[in-house]
Amino acid sequence: MLLSDFDFLLPEDLIAQEPAVQRSSSRLLHLVRTERRIAHEQFADLPALLRDGDLLVRNETRVFPARLLGQKQSGGRIEVLLIRQVDVATNTWRCLTKSSKSARVGCEIIFAENFSGEVTAVEEDGDRLVRFHCVGDFFEKLDQIGHIPLPPYIKRNDCELDRERYQTVFANNVGAVAAPTAGLHFSEETFDLMAKRNIDVCGLTLHVGPGTFLPVRVENLQDHRMHSEVYEVPQSTAEKINLARAEGRRIVALGTTVTRTLEYAVDAEGRLNPGSGETDLFIQPGFQFRLVDALFTNFHLPKSTLLVLVSAFAGREFILEAYCEAVAQRYRFFSYGDCMLIE
Repeated sequence: MLLSDFDFLLPEDLIAQEPAVQRSSSRLLHLVRTERRIAHEQFADLPALLRDGDLLVRNETRVFPARLLGQKQSGGRIEVLLIRQVDVATNTWRCLTKSSKSARVGCEIIFAENFSGEVTAVEEDGDRLVRFHCVGDFFEKLDQIGHIPLPPYIKRNDCELDRERYQTVFANNVGAVAAPTAGLHFSEETFDLMAKRNIDVCGLTLHVGPGTFLPVRVENLQDHRMHSEVYEVPQSTAEKINLARAEGRRIVALGTTVTRTLEYAVDAEGRLNPGSGETDLFIQPGFQFRLVDALFTNFHLPKSTLLVLVSAFAGREFILEAYCEAVAQRYRFFSYGDCMLIE
């Protein structure tokens, strides 16, 4: 399929720049695939919209302040986004860098007193390997001087509020540079209400990387290659999901990151395998879903791999119809925006 098949018009003023006053105060667009029905709800209605016995699977990754602002030894400013630690012993990280002149091998970067980095390699895709030097605990230093890496469509600097709100209440495993934003709507009260309705919950981890924001640069989707991301499916989660599947209960994916992880780690017989690894799965129309029965998600960018994924799940024409309805009804879009339930 073509990238241009997944486009829609979005007024810029519908892109949410701030989180909702309360996590659970968002609007919810409810899509029923079998009836091709669209209904307008509130997120607070979600526990009542789900079915008795549903199993909700959430991504328990935790965003860390991975954006660093520094200065080259030559004096030029440079921005460094940590992606993944590739060598624990030397504290070397794969990074994205942004500066007026490209950072070469040997470039020294000063971030703060007793905290610096050195570019040790330039990868084929342009990423840099940076070895960090720090007096004291590295992650404590990141918490002190690092910035929350807000998406590029949020046109403001990060602030203290983002440290709380660009993070799910169930975030546990540090490693993401972008939040699994479908989970931002949930509070502990939401999970309490679901428990009263016999809706179970389990977790996995997929550390969301910066590739989630990178534009697709090819028109033919078959030519696009996803960035790989690290995932882990605990044994307990695999057991819960396999039991729910055997009992005929629905698997509800809380977000596209959960969807990609589940559909990558499932075997040909439909059983989820526990373990860890990396996935670069690109879900597009024609994909056969083996585990996910319903999907809770936010609204996604035009011409994005995430819009392609939800189109694979619900049908491209139906999704674009729903997005046009959301625009007409002035829903808030993207990370801090409103949400949708597709079943």
